[in-house]
Amino acid sequence: MNDARLGTIEQIREFLAGTADMTFTIPTDQETLHQFVATVLKRFRYFELSKGQRGVLMAYMQRLSGYTRQHLTKLIAQYRAAGSLKPVSRASRTSFSGRFGAADIALLAEIDSLHDTLSGPATKVLMVRAWQNFGDERFLNLSGISVSHLYNLRASAAYQKHRMFWTRTRPSPVRIGLRKAPAPQGLPGYIRIDTVHQGDHDGAKGVYHINAVDIVTQWEIVAAVERVSEAFLLPIIALMLESFPFVIRGFHSDGGSEYVNHDIAKMLNKLNVEFTRSRPRHTNDNALAECKNGAVVRKIMGYSHIAQKHATVINQFYRDVLNPYLNFHRPCYFAHDTIDAKGKIKKTYPLDQIATPFERLQGLPGYPGLLRPDLTPQALTLLANALSDNEAAAQVQEARKRLFQTFNRRSKVTA
Repeated sequence: MNDARLGTIEQIREFLAGTADMTFTIPTDQETLHQFVATVLKRFRYFELSKGQRGVLMAYMQRLSGYTRQHLTKLIAQYRAAGSLKPVSRASRTSFSGRFGAADIALLAEIDSLHDTLSGPATKVLMVRAWQNFGDERFLNLSGISVSHLYNLRASAAYQKHRMFWTRTRPSPVRIGLRKAPAPQGLPGYIRIDTVHQGDHDGAKGVYHINAVDIVTQWEIVAAVERVSEAFLLPIIALMLESFPFVIRGFHSDGGSEYVNHDIAKMLNKLNVEFTRSRPRHTNDNALAECKNGAVVRKIMGYSHIAQKHATVINQFYRDVLNPYLNFHRPCYFAHDTIDAKGKIKKTYPLDQIATPFERLQGLPGYPGLLRPDLTPQALTLLANALSDNEAAAQVQEARKRLFQTFNRRSKVTA
């Protein structure tokens, strides 16, 4: 067993995580395994390591030796007391010889490797055929094995030692979008987007809500589609991007295939928009859109099933009533970062930082120059002052009431 390439605790940790390419031929005799354990303990100075580092070494020896943790603990205690490890003599033990020995287990591992591990019954038939039809005497003993015991042998440590191979985790083959968090640098136009499904009913899918939020200003555009396919998504996403008052510079989504596909990538590339997607184990990459899903879409539309055929009237409600209310009249929290003495960033939400997305946009440096060429600050101000906050909220409530009455009326007619 040659593990000389693993010279540090960090390299062993990477090997255990599957990010290091290593192949081992693992012996089965007790003397060599004890020598391996003793060598690892001595080479890494096991007793001088911290508790966490000892745990890494313990997991490493457990994986390669096939010993249980309890057995390794006894071996380590023996090494500490005697300074070496010697195989325990079996002369004084009462033991029974098994019907299937190490050679049979190695032969089973060989045939499983050749046939890519077929089912137990199929493997038994192969071994019977090897002995009876092709005269391979090596399979004489294994041809009489029961299917249940065959699975027992496959689960044994001796079998696993013949078929162990570790390789590093391969990267995802999908090359669409960069896996990174958006970096707006204080500029609007970097949006996060996510999908909210309106539930199933009797096997029928509900409508899908598309929620897009700007990172800096929290300007939000919501839309609805019948299905999350290219035929429905591409036109609605194009309209959503045009509905933002500023130029779109970045488009960030999770790893869902409704966004991570060549059609969306081609459209964004044509608009010169950077396409990024969330990284594994970085839940905050798309957290803003996830929060708005619950605070806006679920609060307004609820959780009950809404049929896909209602996507058109829902879009009209979003476009005419809800989206203007969200951006001109609904206050949002904006974080204020402070760094303490230890260098940790603490987020607070002071009262003077609560503002509507439009107010936040107005407060950005060079605000007029950030708008689309076809928009002026005066036009946006007229939209913001057309209704008071309470009048806009009342309009949303009344329009939502009519919208849900439409759902019920159409459902009764259909029934």
